[in-house]
Amino acid sequence: MAFDALRMRNVIQLIGILLFHLALIVFSALQVRQTRTALVKFSDADCAESFDEVNCDGPGSLWRRVEPYLIVTPCVIAASWLSILFCTKQLYEEFGWAIFHVVGANPKMKTMYQWYQIMICFLKFDFFFFTGVTMQLLIVVLSRNSAEFAITIIAIPIVLILLGLCGVAVQREIKWIMTISLVMMLAAESYFYKLVRFYEPASRAQYATTRATLTIFTIVAFLLLFATFAVGLRCFADFEKGLMESKVHALSDKPNYLPSGDSAGMGQPQGSYLGGSALGQRISIE
Repeated sequence: MAFDALRMRNVIQLIGILLFHLALIVFSALQVRQTRTALVKFSDADCAESFDEVNCDGPGSLWRRVEPYLIVTPCVIAASWLSILFCTKQLYEEFGWAIFHVVGANPKMKTMYQWYQIMICFLKFDFFFFTGVTMQLLIVVLSRNSAEFAITIIAIPIVLILLGLCGVAVQREIKWIMTISLVMMLAAESYFYKLVRFYEPASRAQYATTRATLTIFTIVAFLLLFATFAVGLRCFADFEKGLMESKVHALSDKPNYLPSGDSAGMGQPQGSYLGGSALGQRISIE
């Protein structure tokens, strides 16, 4: 996503990556407690009588060996977040200038293009968070013989196809696909019942070691999906208003250069922010 944001000069996606790294810091901090819950299964009294290296807490136990690595992980992510914050701040003005060359000086077109960028960014994060929730459920929690396991398996390709089609529809301004995608987003909100399952007495123990992270992932996933639906309605309202050409051919991947000047050597390379637009002949003054 970082490479894609730099290639497309999408400052909104860079801000999204910053927020994503903050979420990773929270997630990695929660892993410390959850890993201890998963590993340490015996009480101190039981361990005093018969020490088990894997299931007890104490010197020489598995938990004590992995604990330092779990603690250092959020620290490393936080340090990298500061460096990303600095780079994003430096790129903010540069990318704003690139958008100007894509859509021009029309404030209305600029606003529509920014909503389009937000929509694409949301779709990418929807993909990650939904995949994160379902993979945790399939690998860590659910039994392969349960109906819930089968429902989760079926939901994965449906949602991923939905997100992909929505991205194509919002870029190409295909109304009927966009309409189906928006309706399916509302239907996907019904999957929120998973959050109730995490805390029901009948299934509470099943999610004991992953409840905290699954709760955060699920809440963020559904808030993102609802926000994607709202922004999708805004983008749908902007269809057929002259923005499609800018969305399809937003920016050139290769830098453009001015024609070489005469013997005076006045021709200088230009940046790639011109989005592939043709450049006129420069006049050399001798």
